Amino acid sequence: MNIGLTGGIATGKSTVAKLLTEHGAILIDLDGIAREVVEPGQPSLLAIAERFGQAVLQQNGSLDRKKLGAIVFADPAERKALEAIIHPAIRAVMKERMAYHESNSPQQLVVVDVPLLYESGLESYFEQIMVVYVPRETQLQRLLARDKLTIEEAQKRLDAQMDIEDKKRRADILIDNSESLAYTEEQIERFWREKRFG
Repeated sequence: MNIGLTGGIATGKSTVAKLLTEHGAILIDLDGIAREVVEPGQPSLLAIAERFGQAVLQQNGSLDRKKLGAIVFADPAERKALEAIIHPAIRAVMKERMAYHESNSPQQLVVVDVPLLYESGLESYFEQIMVVYVPRETQLQRLLARDKLTIEEAQKRLDAQMDIEDKKRRADILIDNSESLAYTEEQIERFWREKRFG
């Protein structure tokens, strides 16, 4: 079985992903793949430099994420241009890894961590979708604390994603991560038992 794991920025997807892997799930992390496809020498990085200019590259030729982030979070058209470059490359790697694990480890749960699952229209790739949820106000507070952003920058990042309440409504499996870690662990434990993975 495979599931798509999503949520919003600063909802705690990484925590939930870690708990699932501790139970024995195989994790495919799209943020990790997104970093791989923009490494020096990759076609996606060349296309980004061509589209956004050499200023988004560091001295060593690697991507300057902060500079690129400032451009794409300030302008939805620029964000769409970036997504048009990197999403096909990320998707190709994701499909390849899912196919590999599903044929080599058919008994194991394959969890694909996809930050923008709904926004990217990837629902059809997964048997079920697990949403990690916290209210928007909690998201904002955690984002401010974690990334040391201004309120305006943090709001822009939240606004760039589908509203967390909409994701909550669309979830097949909902994990409420707004309370204690023990409460989150309890929900994962229950999910694991009900699906009879362990």
